Amino acid sequence: MREVKVTSEDLPGLYQSANSCSIRAQKIYFRSLKWYLLLLIVAALFPFLAESDALGALASAVLFLVTLGILIFLRVKRPDDIWYNGRAVAESVKTISWRWMMRADPYHDADTLDSVSKDFIRDLRQILSHNESLSHSLEARSGVKEPITDRMRACRELPVQDRLAVYKKYRIQDQASFYSGKAEFNQKRAAQWFWASVALHSLAILMLLYRIKNPAFVFPVEVVATAAGAALTWLQAKKHN
Repeated sequence: MREVKVTSEDLPGLYQSANSCSIRAQKIYFRSLKWYLLLLIVAALFPFLAESDALGALASAVLFLVTLGILIFLRVKRPDDIWYNGRAVAESVKTISWRWMMRADPYHDADTLDSVSKDFIRDLRQILSHNESLSHSLEARSGVKEPITDRMRACRELPVQDRLAVYKKYRIQDQASFYSGKAEFNQKRAAQWFWASVALHSLAILMLLYRIKNPAFVFPVEVVATAAGAALTWLQAKKHN
């Protein structure tokens, strides 16, 4: 039995570009969100650390100005949209690429390979046209690497049973392994952030109860409450749950 190893690097250039664009936008989004949440916590902490109320208020105002800038950046640049659209394009390209390699509908055997290849390239263009907002973010690489790679052609030329074996190993098993590992990782992280949020909420409650008994003793309840909200926001944004 002949075997052709097919990895993500063997898919069309549009996949490579959309995938890297999505990963880059995802990193920008989470990096911005992380700084936004951290600065909110620090801004809430400054009034308790500053030597004077005026200095604490000024420092907090500056930090809130920075967080406002981050919010505006996220709203204008929309890295989350680029992330989602890039992922959608990459997965769509991967799906039709495997269909083409497997000679599956709508890329059954035709009179000539050129004919079915033109249909495939047309579908690639159609995928991109349905996500025009992503076009300006794509790398030039998508136009450099050929839409149909040599490895894709080699896979398509295999006998039926060999093609099915390649599909099972490099499409089904690889994808199942990836999502299984990712699900396990996300479940652990979800539990960590959830219990961190619970601990911070509990700490804030204890501080408030102690303040009732000793009004003169000042605890940074606002800081803890902000941190608890930040932990929950981060959990929701990462979609670990």
